[in-house]
Amino acid sequence: MIRFENVTYTYPFSEKPAVKNIDLQVKAGEIVLVSGQSGCGKSTLMRLANGLCPSWFKGKLEGSVFVENKSTLELPLKDMSTIVGTLFQDPEQQFFALGVEDELAFVHEWRGLPSQITREKINTAAQSFGISHILGQSIHELSEGQKQKVGLASIMSQEPKILVLDEPTANLDPESTLDLAERLLELKQQGLAILVVDHRLYWLKGIADHVVIMKDGEIFARGDFFLLDDENIRQECNLRDSDVEDVRQSLPDCSDLEKDSAEFYSENLTFAYKGQKPIFSQATVALNKGVTALIGDNGTGKTTLARLMTGLNKANSGTFFIENKECNAKDLLKCVGIVLQNADHQLHMKTVEQEIDVCLSLAEGKKDKTLKKDQLKQKRIQEITELLELFGLEHLRIRHPQSLSGGEKQRLVIACAFAKKPHVLILDEPTSGLDGGNMKRIAHALQLLAERGAAVLVITHDLELMKRSCTRALRLPLVKK
Repeated sequence: MIRFENVTYTYPFSEKPAVKNIDLQVKAGEIVLVSGQSGCGKSTLMRLANGLCPSWFKGKLEGSVFVENKSTLELPLKDMSTIVGTLFQDPEQQFFALGVEDELAFVHEWRGLPSQITREKINTAAQSFGISHILGQSIHELSEGQKQKVGLASIMSQEPKILVLDEPTANLDPESTLDLAERLLELKQQGLAILVVDHRLYWLKGIADHVVIMKDGEIFARGDFFLLDDENIRQECNLRDSDVEDVRQSLPDCSDLEKDSAEFYSENLTFAYKGQKPIFSQATVALNKGVTALIGDNGTGKTTLARLMTGLNKANSGTFFIENKECNAKDLLKCVGIVLQNADHQLHMKTVEQEIDVCLSLAEGKKDKTLKKDQLKQKRIQEITELLELFGLEHLRIRHPQSLSGGEKQRLVIACAFAKKPHVLILDEPTSGLDGGNMKRIAHALQLLAERGAAVLVITHDLELMKRSCTRALRLPLVKK
């Protein structure tokens, strides 16, 4: 169904090929998992498989890519899209409608299907992915995990013969991830050819037929899933673990923390979006120093709670305390830092170095009056260098932030948050889409910040990150204390 024959591809304005000498095939009724560290060529393989390279991205293709025994150079993209269904890492980029039901209906209406058949396809797809209860909601009201499910439901309602998935579990909770694995197994048994590009590996154990590991644009190793158990290969290619322990139930709960001992405390917290049921009602939130995981299913209000804790959303009622001192929304914005899921919204300067420099200047106690001007400048340069090295960004010091990869942007906004030296730091899925090496880098950085006395709250579904860095859990739904 998908066949690469000695494929080398180079993007426009690039001298170095993104992938080279690729021989690969995906048969009907087969799942092939492609992994490797960020920048190894995984996404390019995906774009070659669905025809975006070179039809959309242009560039130079050497060798041949076939879909259903037809060259992708001979198939227009509109014809390719009826054969190959693709879910991109950020599903919002491929949505056309504002509402969930409209999004599921869009492609079928565009193809001119009768309304009754469209309705049946919508209901079947929604039930398959457990999203029937959100059909009436706006796309923009959904969590990232819910958006991912909507994207998958839309694609599968079109009944493609080939499915290409780019980081499909990046924003899914562990239960939804296992549901997706079972769904892919069913689709494989129905004869679909499935190509999965992912950093997370454990969820495809017993389901993936073949594994391909990329490094520097070439296939480094291939075999069955047990290939991923090789520690040397995982270290060489910065892979994540092939088997992951679920530590969520073993993490101590935050519910026993008292106001006078907590770094952050909120009581009688109530919040509801206009015209909707309350997400929180007379709830208590408590955090102490260290790294705490905020745990809950997709759509339970994790990001909403983070926005309330930082003052970005105003609670209907409730009182907030930092180190046992009552705070208003303005105080929260000063004391609580937040790293959002979309890094693009938090980068504004012309260079990576300037982004961190601005954040250092905003930090509390930023001026050391015992130092002279040139000493202060030297200290600032040293702090910038230390943060860049901590997050593996030193070689990108003078690059424009918007020219970075998604993972590099993610690490940069976390570095900026560190620079502000907040009492409390909230990170929303900080390791989403990161390879094993960078996930470990983030885990180490969070532990360092906690050692410096900060309370770190991590909104995450990443079981590997939880095991490496989290010592407590704040579980949703919240309850009145």
